[in-house]
Amino acid sequence: MPGNPPPVATEHEALRAFLAQQHDGIRGAAYGLTDEQAHATPSSSAITIAGLVKHVTVMERGWLERALAAPDVPAADTRPFEEQMADYGQDWDPAGQRIEDLLADFDAMATASEDAIADLDLDAPVPVPQGAPWFPRDIDAWSVRWVLFHIIEEVARHAGHGDIVRESLDGATMYELLAGREGWPATAWLTPWAPPTA
Repeated sequence: MPGNPPPVATEHEALRAFLAQQHDGIRGAAYGLTDEQAHATPSSSAITIAGLVKHVTVMERGWLERALAAPDVPAADTRPFEEQMADYGQDWDPAGQRIEDLLADFDAMATASEDAIADLDLDAPVPVPQGAPWFPRDIDAWSVRWVLFHIIEEVARHAGHGDIVRESLDGATMYELLAGREGWPATAWLTPWAPPTA
């Protein structure tokens, strides 16, 4: 994928293009990593690339379910809040999972989200989940549009986390990784990333 989203003509196209671009940032952070590297914590943060990929997949699945269920509440949100929170944090735990499998799940989720956007009613109300102190209490619903922007926000935030963790792992930066993935030619100012030779 190029370094920027393509031109867009409609709001649906813009949402899809910018979400796809952020998905690509997650893929880039994981590009070429071994399982050991993907599960490593090279910075003072506990975030790993594997955990980040898993978290983004689970987070996006939950929000897309809300958008697709609008104006109703998805089944997962009908459980008591305490039950929902009992699962919280497990989406950051990729123990025993290969990065290849985590990325396959991520790619399937990313494709589902990107493909769903064209058919969504952006003005449909999405009920605000109940019980979480970080959700507003003074409104009953967001729009599907809001949910999609929130997904983009979350994926972008975590793509940035991925950039930092990846650079801490092996020094690789986003443009080097993008150049390596896309097969860009080396220049005086950019050397495409390549796996180290034994």
